[in-house]
Amino acid sequence: MPYLIHNPYTSHAVTYELQFGLNTIGRSKNNTICLTDVSLSRQHARIEVTEQGTLITDLNSSNHTFVNETQITQCQLKAGDLIRCGAVVFRFTDTIKSSRRQPKPKAASSTSIVKQFSPAGSLTSLSMKELLYSDSRSDSVIKLKQQQHEGQRAIDKLKILLEVCQELASPYETQQLIEKVLTLLFKIVSVDRVAILLLNSKTKTLEQKAVKFRHEIFAEDQFYSTRIINLAREQGNTILTADALVDERFQDSESVLAQAIHASVCIPLKPRDEVIGVLYMDNLSLSDVYSDEDVEFLTALAGQAAIAIDNAELSRKMREEAVARSALERFFVPAVSRKLREEGKLGILEANVTALFSDITRFTQMSARMEPRQVIAMLNEYFKVMVEDIVFPYEGTLEKYIGDALVAVWGAPYAHPDDTLRAVQAAIEMQQAVAQMNAEWVQRYNEPIHIHIGLNTGPVATGNIGSEKLVQYAHIGDTMNVASRICGVAQANEIIISQATFEKLADQDFIFDKLEPVLVKGKNEPLQLYKLQWENL
Repeated sequence: MPYLIHNPYTSHAVTYELQFGLNTIGRSKNNTICLTDVSLSRQHARIEVTEQGTLITDLNSSNHTFVNETQITQCQLKAGDLIRCGAVVFRFTDTIKSSRRQPKPKAASSTSIVKQFSPAGSLTSLSMKELLYSDSRSDSVIKLKQQQHEGQRAIDKLKILLEVCQELASPYETQQLIEKVLTLLFKIVSVDRVAILLLNSKTKTLEQKAVKFRHEIFAEDQFYSTRIINLAREQGNTILTADALVDERFQDSESVLAQAIHASVCIPLKPRDEVIGVLYMDNLSLSDVYSDEDVEFLTALAGQAAIAIDNAELSRKMREEAVARSALERFFVPAVSRKLREEGKLGILEANVTALFSDITRFTQMSARMEPRQVIAMLNEYFKVMVEDIVFPYEGTLEKYIGDALVAVWGAPYAHPDDTLRAVQAAIEMQQAVAQMNAEWVQRYNEPIHIHIGLNTGPVATGNIGSEKLVQYAHIGDTMNVASRICGVAQANEIIISQATFEKLADQDFIFDKLEPVLVKGKNEPLQLYKLQWENL
């Protein structure tokens, strides 16, 4: 069976076994994998395990589903894929080595246990010491003890590679991991100098990340040949030089001559289809020291290092993305931050929306009787309930706060067929929430509050109003102006809607009182308005 590993490459990793058929991930308790992370939707993603493979599907989640940092709607999974649901990270695998799996009840089995092995005990650092000499043998740079049988030598090399894989699997930061690779190389291989260079994704050039020398006399800022490392990167092949000083490929290379490089090997770090860097090592005093066996072994070791470095970089990018997304969502409402993530900007668009203006009745007089700190504390508590508990769950967009007032819009930047209904239902819940909060606020602040709400439906222009560096998402048009005027008409505890909004609710069971036409500022003709009877809903 396949598995998902939550928080891979960390000491807090937890493994979930996927059942055959449908599996779901989300915040709701009825999911196969339930995690109470705020970035997860109630039903975030579905994973279907079949005989043909494993398919992941995003369930229209708010923060989306990503596979290897590519947003997906649906995707076939393969072993090693990193999955991100919101800010929650999993690694998909079809085999499992860790015992940290969520416990599941199992039926009794009559299977006989012949032996048990500890994963950490089979290959310890002591085993590597037993396999290696302190100095290399003359026929190989690998510091492996001579074996009478070639088969035993191959087994010992495999043991070393397995231990390297185990050591590099620990959760390291990229730079720590690179330093670890160099330390292991000097323990296993007899070389004078080693360097790891990684490809800069922006400049497309190799940048030195770490170097290590056997003796300080060899220490220089750039001891490797630029010609050699670029050739390895561009061709994606290991470049072996028996003696670079007489190699025709590098006769005009000043660094080869200046450094007196003899034998060297440069291996591309290629975890997948693209080269992410190179591993370079050389010997200054010896020529023709790298055998085919050495190159094969070092290429396998470099492959393990490449996978570990790539995973560390991917984890770093995912952490940075999570931090950036968290910062983005602190300054922008979910719908706007989602639009910015998808498109990178907020273009000017036209949309039909339902706008809601809400205001606290006689707030100026009330705040004059309170301490300023009390006013701010009360407003923060009030806005949290109005916006986070009501506007956002109905998928409305908070445009702004204006003192004690708030402006919310349904229909942009994302539209739903029932946006007008959502806006009215949010208005009802806002009035109901204030009635519930008043019981506590009378005791705490000695001041009950009442709000009045106005709604209007119609066309607007929507997008970034301001500059590219200072983003202010807003809705502009007469629809917004009229909604503000209607809110001004409403009295305490009232929800007043326009004719356009009323027509959108024709198939609903709401009860309205038709008001006398009202002339508002900025309009030549009086508006036909309706008061919603929400108290008994």
